[in-house]
Order: sequence, then C-alpha cells, then structure tokens
Amino acid sequence: MKSPKELSIEKRILEQLVPGTTSHKIAELLMENEEFQLMQEYANTVSIMRLGYNDHGPVHMRTVTRNAVTMTTLLHNAGVALNLEKEKSGTLDDSLCAIILASFFHDLGMAIGRQDHELHSATLALPLIDSVLAEVFPGRPDKRIIIRSLALEGILGHMANRQIHSIEAGIILIADGCDMQKGRARIPMELNNKPRAGDIHKYSANSIEQVRIEPGVDKPIRISVEMSSDVGFFQIEEVMLPKMNMSPVKPYLELHAGIAGEELKKYL
Repeated sequence: MKSPKELSIEKRILEQLVPGTTSHKIAELLMENEEFQLMQEYANTVSIMRLGYNDHGPVHMRTVTRNAVTMTTLLHNAGVALNLEKEKSGTLDDSLCAIILASFFHDLGMAIGRQDHELHSATLALPLIDSVLAEVFPGRPDKRIIIRSLALEGILGHMANRQIHSIEAGIILIADGCDMQKGRARIPMELNNKPRAGDIHKYSANSIEQVRIEPGVDKPIRISVEMSSDVGFFQIEEVMLPKMNMSPVKPYLELHAGIAGEELKKYL
C-alpha cells in the first residue's frame, strides 16, 4: 500500500501535467502499476536495510519525478527549448515522457547493489520502458525509439560519472541531486548507530531543512537550500555542485544555500 507521502507527491506530479497528453498518461500508468511499485520498494529495502544508504525507493523516485517536471516547466516558460525540440526530433511532451520514465526508474538498480547501480537500473528499466511506450505509442516506432533512448540517457547519467549531452538527461541529474531533505535520511539515522565510512552523507542530509525549486531572477531556475547546521554544506559542495557541473542545464541555474534564517550564499 502506498504511503500518504507517495500519494501526495503523485497528486502534485499530475497537477503539473496537462490532462490528455501522453506524458500525463505515462505518469498515470507508472503510478498504477503494481510491479513497478514492488520493484521500487525492494530497491529501497536493499538500499536502507542491507547497504545502509538513504531512501532510494518510491518516495525518492516520485520526488525526483516531481522535481524534474517542475524544472522542465520552468525552462519551457523561460523560452528554453529542450533537445528534442531543438533537433526537431520530437515535442516538449515527448521530452516530458522521457524525463518521467527516467525519473521513475533511475534507482531500480539499487535492488542489486550500489556499485554501477545506474547500469543495473537501465537494464531493469528497459523492458518496463518498452512496455509503457508500446501502450501509449502503438504504431509509432519512431516515437518509441527516441523516447526510450532519451530516458536511458537520463538513467545512465544521473550519477554524474559519465558525460551526458541532452538537456533532458541534465534535468534528471539535477532533479536527483535536489532530493536531499532530512526526511530522506530519517530511517538510516534510526537504524544505523555504529560509525561507518560514508556517514557524512546521512548526517549532512539530515541537516537540510528545505529545498525549493522556483523561477530564478537572472536565470530560469533558482534552487534554494536551507539547512540547520554547517554540515549541510557537504551536500551542496560534494553532491549538488558536481552534478550541476556535469549537467547541460547548468547555464540555466541559480544556486543559493545557507543556514535557515540567515542570508543564503550564492554559488551560481
């Protein structure tokens, strides 16, 4: 059974999409599919219980989807064309289809392990992507090929350890990095009390109070991060900035971060 938080995020995703569009239909199909839900839940069980990492399950993958749709909308409203539009290979809605698929499946590989999990995610996601696209684009192999390829680029590129080239994949990279609020580290903090390498990730994430994605002043997207203590700057400088530096979306971003109640530091 889905948690209230999952249902709330799903509602916000659908509210941002236009009813009757293919992207809206794909989002509904992903949210309704029991097997997809079970795969996300098992990835989260392995991530938290076996590996000691933070949330990589249904809430996280929905949060990344919501973040990605929000950023896509902000770019579109600012007149920024995504790659499919610029290359005349597809429409904005085609890009949204790929972005939603990539966001929803990008961490399935955590069910196998952390190392190379983006590669495992792509392997696990490919038949799922094909099944969804076959349902919404019958008789359109051209659409299926383009959207599948773009979605796989987004999945493979979300760790900032390989070069990506499309704005669409760059959105996934940043949307993933923006899910750093303290709720994501709550269960690992409760379960794992013994010191271990990598603890800085959960402690720094636990200090992040709020992440906002909104229209920027000088650029289309402003990301604002508020934290309760200085340890949160680790998330900015060691997690978020490397992702931004690898993303084709970087020219369109403003990044501000700091202690809640104080003036935020401008990074970009």
